[in-house]
Amino acid sequence: MDTNSTLSFPVIRGLQARREYYVAMWTLRMLRQISIFDEDELPPELRAQRILNKGRIPEISDYILNNPDDYVFSALTVSIDSEVVFEALPGQDRLGVLRVPMDAHFIINDGQHRRAAIIEALKQRPELEHETIAVVFFLDIGLERCQQMFADLNRYAIRPSRSLGLLYDHRNDKARLAKLVIMKSEVFRELVDMEKSSLAPRSRKLFTLSAFYNACADLVNGIATGDLTEDANIARSFWEAIAEHFPQWLQVRDGKLPASEVREGFIHSHGIAIQAIGKAGNALLLNSPNNWRKRLKGLEQIDWSRKNAKLWEGRALIGGKVSKVTTNVVLTTNVIKRALSLPISEEEQRVETAFNRKDLANE
Repeated sequence: MDTNSTLSFPVIRGLQARREYYVAMWTLRMLRQISIFDEDELPPELRAQRILNKGRIPEISDYILNNPDDYVFSALTVSIDSEVVFEALPGQDRLGVLRVPMDAHFIINDGQHRRAAIIEALKQRPELEHETIAVVFFLDIGLERCQQMFADLNRYAIRPSRSLGLLYDHRNDKARLAKLVIMKSEVFRELVDMEKSSLAPRSRKLFTLSAFYNACADLVNGIATGDLTEDANIARSFWEAIAEHFPQWLQVRDGKLPASEVREGFIHSHGIAIQAIGKAGNALLLNSPNNWRKRLKGLEQIDWSRKNAKLWEGRALIGGKVSKVTTNVVLTTNVIKRALSLPISEEEQRVETAFNRKDLANE
């Protein structure tokens, strides 16, 4: 192979399924300089990759730009559709130089959005070009093999639950707030599942971290001071005051009542309810900053039983099952606001009017 017409870079040689592959460390600048085969114009059956979703690029690019000291990316997986030459270093079997023809096509099997975002970030932060990313190269000539690689790489790719993502996210201030409230609360520390985003029937918890996160975010909207400790104290005081009006929550915490029984029997022990309470609580704290605790007594006037289909069907329940879509959260919030003698916003009234109109049409 003519070395003048080849691209050469150091690699580590490996073996998978009796096929050689190579791992290289590329600078971010190389991702921009090396031509990657663009097959977006081809029909799906002739492509080896999904079409690039350009809408995802700004989000990933911003992640790099906003976290220059601690961003992290996994390796890109790339196929080379050409014959290559591996030249081992003296006395080495796995370390060497990979020589690739200049006219070879590089096809990204995994990581095309990362590459596009990195190139976009380099336009704003050229100094990042000397940083590196791992690239795994497979020698796969032919569309069928490349398509199979894409299918295999994505076959077992399972996103972590939203709760687990929030638990491990230390950049998200709202996630930090929710976690701090839970950790400091003697009530919610025992009621919130920090890992799962949906509770199993026999779970001993009432709420998920993702649901509590939504509720806390809505509660402090426009109220947060920016001081994490202070905001957490405000939120914890509110939620613990709320718990006093739901004795079943405390019974679950104390092990006197199965969580599953409470979830099966009451709306107030589902994510939609706690988020709606957070939304109504936000209005309560803004309207009555000094006597909001006394007004929480109104929560006890609501019949929270799931059997109360007249109140909850179409509002928090759809066909008897709890619904968490935005419209249902608003409709549930309206019930709570009325019980707390709070005004309903124009948007909330619009949703309520549409619900009542639909309800009348079904009679």
